[in-house]
Amino acid sequence: FVFKLTAAKQQDHFFQAAYLEERDAWVRDIKKALRCIDGGQRFARKSTRKSIRLPETINLSALYLSMKDPEKGIKELKLEKDKKVFNHCFTGTSVIDWLVSSNSIRNRKEGLMLASSLLSEGYLQPAGDTSKAAAEGLSDIPFLDLSDAYYYFPDSGFFCEGNSSDDDVVLKEEFRGIVVKQGCLLKQ
Repeated sequence: FVFKLTAAKQQDHFFQAAYLEERDAWVRDIKKALRCIDGGQRFARKSTRKSIRLPETINLSALYLSMKDPEKGIKELKLEKDKKVFNHCFTGTSVIDWLVSSNSIRNRKEGLMLASSLLSEGYLQPAGDTSKAAAEGLSDIPFLDLSDAYYYFPDSGFFCEGNSSDDDVVLKEEFRGIVVKQGCLLKQ
């Protein structure tokens, strides 16, 4: 789950993620930043709360903890789609259903807004082609209220059996040199 960045000064930097989906998310986000910079735009992460006018009374962190509650939260399942098995995940429909049943929202439209905020802030991650495509902007809304759109909690232990990242061009190269700095990738 390693990817390489080559800086303008021809310096190679290798990054290792904990699992495939984390690596893919980092690669996607870095590509977005590069497109923004190449287009002459200043790259800055926009606040989801401001961009969708999320009320100050909604605490996304507290909501996330409630969603993860083992007894009253969203149930993580083993789901199968397109000959792939997704472990520790749930559907977009189950997220909206949970938000409605927990009285966090008044209707499904509000649920889409709130779930999109959770997705944008990293509390939820897309799993599978359908939800990934929507999160990357190929849909009107980043979060899908569908039974075949899969999502997972970032710290859930999610993994996909039979997953292949043939779409990504990852150079297979022997690593040389010494480790200059070692640590974890953190995403704000």
